[in-house]
Parts: sequence; C-alpha cells; structure tokens
Amino acid sequence: MNDIVAFLAVARAQSFTKAAAGLGVSPSALSHTIRNLEERLGVRLLARTTRNVAPTEAGERLLQSVGPLFDQINSEIDSIGELRRTPAGNIRITCSDDAAENLLRPILPAFFNAYPDISVEICIDYGFTNIVSERFDAGIRLGESISRDMIAVRLGPDWRLSVVGAPDYFRRNPHPVVPQDLTAHRCINIRHSVGGSIYAWEFEKDGKKLNIKANGPLLCNSNIHILNGALDGIGLACIPDFMAKPHLEAGRLVEVLADWCPTFEGFHLYYPNRRNTSLAFSAFVEAVRYRGPR
Repeated sequence: MNDIVAFLAVARAQSFTKAAAGLGVSPSALSHTIRNLEERLGVRLLARTTRNVAPTEAGERLLQSVGPLFDQINSEIDSIGELRRTPAGNIRITCSDDAAENLLRPILPAFFNAYPDISVEICIDYGFTNIVSERFDAGIRLGESISRDMIAVRLGPDWRLSVVGAPDYFRRNPHPVVPQDLTAHRCINIRHSVGGSIYAWEFEKDGKKLNIKANGPLLCNSNIHILNGALDGIGLACIPDFMAKPHLEAGRLVEVLADWCPTFEGFHLYYPNRRNTSLAFSAFVEAVRYRGPR
C-alpha cells in the first residue's frame, strides 16, 4: 500500500524531487521504492528521462483506476476526524499574490486565532491551475473565468483596471490621452504563466474594446512587482484599482486613461462540488466570504 502511495505521488507530480518532498523521503529512496514495485508487478509504471517523469500506459491505467480509490480512503478518514467538534486540518489554496495580499492576508490573523488547529497553505500561481489534479482544496480567480462545474464564493467587490505611473515618470513623459498613445510609453508587462503570452492591456469605452500590446523594459509574473516598478518610476503599470488606490491617495502614483479602463467581476473562491466538505474548509469559506464593502 505504501508503494502504491509513493507511485501515485510521483505520477501526479511527474517529479521524484517534488513527490519526495511531499512524502518526506529522499528522491533516491523514492526511486528505489518505485523500482521494487515495478519488479513485483512485472511492468514498467514510469517512463524516466533526464528532465521528465511520466506514467507509462500501465502506469496511467493504475493511476486512473487506483488513484480515486486512495483519494476516497483519505476523504473518509478525514470525515471520521470531523467527529471532533474542533475544526482541524490543512487547507491548500492556489491564487495570485495580489489576491493573497488583499483578500487572504487581512482575515488570516483572526482566522488562526479562532481555529488554532487549522493550517493554510497558499501557493502563488497566476496560471489556470487545475485544482483537482494538483490536489488543492480551492483556488481564487475572477468570477467570469471560473468553470460552471465549480462552486464559487465571492471574496470581494467588482474592480476595474487602473493605468498608473509615478509623478517623476510624468515629469519626463506626457500623459496618454487614448490607449493607442501607450505605444510611445515605457510599460511594465505581465506574463501570467511560464511559456504563456504577454498580457495585452484591455480597454473599453462606449462599447468599443481595444487590446494594446504595450512595450517596456520590465516583464514580471506578479502584479505586486509591477506595482513596485511603477512606484520606482520605471514605467506605466496596468493593475487592479484596489492595489493602486492607497498610492494614488498618497500622491505616489498618478492615474491615466481611467475612462477607458474596464471593470471585472470580483475575485471568487472556487472548489469542486464535494459531498464531504470538512469542517475546517467550511470554516475557511465562511471566514473569507464577501459580505459587503471593505
């Protein structure tokens, strides 16, 4: 049984190093365990190269047939633990760093004080993570991008994009009047996922929509670093208005093109429709649920 658990960990992570870290063993010991399992079964379960690990046909069959059974066993064991009155356990969340900073950070101190036996793991990722295959309890995304087969819980109000720059930047450069003017400016861009395309800045006015491919010296995969680049006068940033607001009020940033910036449905927590939702997860959902202006 332990060998099957080890195989499932490697097959899902597609990495001995990552699986070993999760299991608390060394990669060499884990590799030895898998080899012994393959020898006993008489088939090869994993195809190994210097860069990748992937299930073979036999391994994929074992993963698809046995994996859900082990998941069900873990779920049932967790549900037995729920007979305790005090919520306890670990909750894994995937989200972007701006969502973690603005939505989760404010509620976590009080949450941990109320539920000392619950731990929360936050994994920062701007990509569209598959929370089921990656074994997250939930993720955070804009409401409009969540699949309809997921349960979605609103975490905050709708927000709009904000194009901002430092006062020093605008002492050296004119204010853009229309989005097309951005092609003459230094802009700070974002690439949401490794290998993905660079985000094209979105604009909308009077029913007209525009996507502008801005150019500039800095490319990040984090809105927080884009904000810092704007504060440092490197160039213009296109960020959520709630991130820009305190700096606009303090005079550290200046906003432009506000009448062109579109509004988006706010961030939502999303998770699969499960019959056995743990007490710990239910407590977390209630703690982060949006109940009005913040």
